[in-house]
Amino acid sequence: MNLRFADRGDNVSPFLYLIYFAYAPALALLWYFYHQDRLEPEPKRIVLGTFLLGGTLSVGVALILESVLVPRWFPRIPALLPATFLYVALVAGIVEEPAKALAIRYAYNSGQLYGIMDGVIYGVAAGLGFAATENLLYGLGYGLQVTIQRALLTPIGHATWSAIVGVGYGLKAEGKVFTTIPYFTLAILLHFLWDYYAFMSTVSPVYYLMILLIFTINIVIIRWLVILGKREDMERFWWYILMGGRRW
Repeated sequence: MNLRFADRGDNVSPFLYLIYFAYAPALALLWYFYHQDRLEPEPKRIVLGTFLLGGTLSVGVALILESVLVPRWFPRIPALLPATFLYVALVAGIVEEPAKALAIRYAYNSGQLYGIMDGVIYGVAAGLGFAATENLLYGLGYGLQVTIQRALLTPIGHATWSAIVGVGYGLKAEGKVFTTIPYFTLAILLHFLWDYYAFMSTVSPVYYLMILLIFTINIVIIRWLVILGKREDMERFWWYILMGGRRW
């Protein structure tokens, strides 16, 4: 395939288009969520580092584990199609959410992840980095059209699921919770449901309704977490003022 700019005669590598459609939507979303944290903006270096780790370390770990747990021939068993989809979707959730958490822990261990909003920002960064590289790999395997289709949906999903885990770490840093297991459980469940109905939609289009429902739920959750994060930051801000400028 020979792609060209409309107003230029230069040849453009299809790979550049893959990179653009894989990473541009993710970076745009990262920019949006980063600017939701106005009272205490996070260090750009740590945010970008989390994004890059999500797109490299987390993806690499997930690929290795999934290649072991899901052999190449396994999804091609027609007689077990629904059960196969169930297993593959479950593996994806159980493997990929902890894998993305490796990137979140980079921010957590740096001491920068503290509270709900920080958890949202770093969770989103890890999830978007993962989604971008995943979409690039899908494009390399199945073509540019697949990357474009996925770019419209999967970044929000991965951002939401990782944000849930990030909030768990943020609350743990505050001492408000002692374990992140419930947050991982919710993220894995949402991820599993998304993948399962995405697989089932290849059999019957009616399952697209479930995908739309889960997509809407993801948007509601991430919006709700941002609102909670802003509220917590505002409470800290006023406490900071009342304490005469001393750290809360």
